[in-house]
Amino acid sequence: MKRLNSYIGRLAYSTAVCALLFSSCKKSDNPNNLPGVDPAAYEGKVDGYDNSEQIYPGHLKAYWSFDDTKNEIKSGTAPTQTANDAFITGVRGKAIKLSAGYLYYAKQFGAFKTDSLKNFTISVWIQITNNGSKKTMVMQLARPGIFDGSLDFRLNTNSYPASNTDILKVAPRFTTVGGGSQDNLNATLSPKIGANVWTHLVLTYDSTSGTFKEWANGVDIGSYNSRGTGNNLFKAYEPGEFIIGGNYNVIPGKAVSTNADFAAMTGSIDEIRIYDMVLPDAHIKALYNLGLAGK
Repeated sequence: MKRLNSYIGRLAYSTAVCALLFSSCKKSDNPNNLPGVDPAAYEGKVDGYDNSEQIYPGHLKAYWSFDDTKNEIKSGTAPTQTANDAFITGVRGKAIKLSAGYLYYAKQFGAFKTDSLKNFTISVWIQITNNGSKKTMVMQLARPGIFDGSLDFRLNTNSYPASNTDILKVAPRFTTVGGGSQDNLNATLSPKIGANVWTHLVLTYDSTSGTFKEWANGVDIGSYNSRGTGNNLFKAYEPGEFIIGGNYNVIPGKAVSTNADFAAMTGSIDEIRIYDMVLPDAHIKALYNLGLAGK
C-alpha cells in the first residue's frame, strides 16, 4: 500500500509539473504587446475613412461639390456662363444636371498652370446615356481659340444607342509637350450606365512613366495606358480655361471651328475632384466606395 501511495504521489507531482511547464510555454496571442484595438473606432468608416475629404486633402487642388453652388470650391470661382443646368440630388448632397448644357469658366485656374499640373488624378461621378450621334465632353482644360484642349475628358456616347446601357466608351485625350496628341480607350472593360445610374470615372496621369489610366467604378479599364515620355508627355498649356459639359463649339459665340462631333452634355455630374498627384489604387477604390456610401 505504501508503494502504491508513493507511486500515486509521484504521478500527481509529475502531472502538476508538466501542466506548469505547458502553461508557461503556451504561445501568446499578443507576443509584441501591441495596444488593444477598439472596434467602435472603425464603426461607420469606409476603407478606413470617414468621408472623401480625408483622401489626400493636401493634394486636392480643385473641387466642385455642386451643393447648391456652381463655384469651384478651392478658389471660389463662379462660372462665366452656363446653360440648361439645374441642381438635383447627387451622390453626396446635390449634383448638377445638364440638359444639353454646360458650365464655362473663362479663367486661368492657378491649379491648372503648366508648372502646377504635371501629374494628376481627376475623379468625377456622372449619370449618362449613349445617344448614337454625338460625343460628350465631361470636362475640358480648354485652350482659348483652339479646338483641342490641354486635356479632353471625352465619352464616345455616339457609338451606341441610348438603349445600350452595358457599354460606355471612355476616350480621354491630352495635348503633349511636343504639340501632338495622346489618348486612351477602354477596348474591353466597361461600367454599366443609365440615366439614373451613378458611375464613378477617374483619370490619372504619371509624368515620370507617361502612364495615362482610366478607371470606372474602382476598376482600371484602360487598354492603352502607356503613352510614352519625352515629347509625348502631357502639358497644361497657358492661357487656359475650364469647361464642364462641352467645348468651345457648343458655347454660343465661342466656336473655334465647324467641328460638330460634340453636343452640350445631357446628363448629371457630381463631386469633381482634381489632385496634383496620382492617387494610389487603393485610394481610387476608396473614393468609389465612399461615394457609394454617400460619404
